[in-house]
Amino acid sequence: MLGSGLSNQSGAAVAALAFPVLGPAGVVAVRQWVAAVVLGVAGRPKLRGFTGAQWRPVLCLALVFAGMNLSLYAAIERIGLGLAVTLEFLGPLTVALAGSRRRTNLAAALTAAGAVAVLARPTPSTDYVGIGLALLAAVCWGCYILCNRTVGARLPGLEGSAAAALVSGALYLPVGGWVLWHHPPTPAALGCALAAGVLSSAVPFVCDLLALRRVPPHFFGVLMSVNPVLAALIGLAVLDQHLDAAAWTAVAVIVAANTAVVVTASRDASRRAPRSRSGREPAPGEVRPGTHGPVQRSDE
Repeated sequence: MLGSGLSNQSGAAVAALAFPVLGPAGVVAVRQWVAAVVLGVAGRPKLRGFTGAQWRPVLCLALVFAGMNLSLYAAIERIGLGLAVTLEFLGPLTVALAGSRRRTNLAAALTAAGAVAVLARPTPSTDYVGIGLALLAAVCWGCYILCNRTVGARLPGLEGSAAAALVSGALYLPVGGWVLWHHPPTPAALGCALAAGVLSSAVPFVCDLLALRRVPPHFFGVLMSVNPVLAALIGLAVLDQHLDAAAWTAVAVIVAANTAVVVTASRDASRRAPRSRSGREPAPGEVRPGTHGPVQRSDE
């Protein structure tokens, strides 16, 4: 899990090195193409067999996927890796908070909002466009989670995610082609863009898949909360992007709020988990009364 986070944020830092030549759009195009190849090979979607009800969420996921990466990379170019990733993390935090009535979660939401206010505090050098792009990436990430749930419910395995990656990669063909034509890439810039695609798409995909076979999903969610801290540290080490004490405190507060919400949600889910008449949890593969299929394992 730590390897996944380090790889993902290192990929974003390496991508930033190619911004002066390719710009965020060019780098995102290359990354989307790498993701399309990796997920296409892994998922092997049977596109001709998709129904209209399956294509609709796949297309929505593809659009959200494309917009999320572009807005994030554009934000990284303007406000730095640590702040951009921290603000983007508000997306999954908002999804986790939606519908919650717990006072602790309400306190976590208010605390995170205060931390955002600290990060966006008005100064002569505040880049409001960059902050807006990072918040747009957060909205896209929240939509990405919701779309992924629908896609996962309507398509087996990785077919939905793979199809969305292929569509997103196709959408970036004209964009990437235009950028590469008008801004011929240097070998170093192209290498950075390709490395970003591998580090931010292929490696995390494999690491997450292996990790979820070994740890409960809620523990995985807690470890994901470390990503903003990793982003800030890697931004400092690779890009020489420094955060002041207030910004570091805000990052820590948002990470703590997300961790608290994930832990609370996992406890609520375990309490609501259905049990058989014997009082035990349904085993993987066992058909539960009132359902239409086998119970999925937590890592599925």
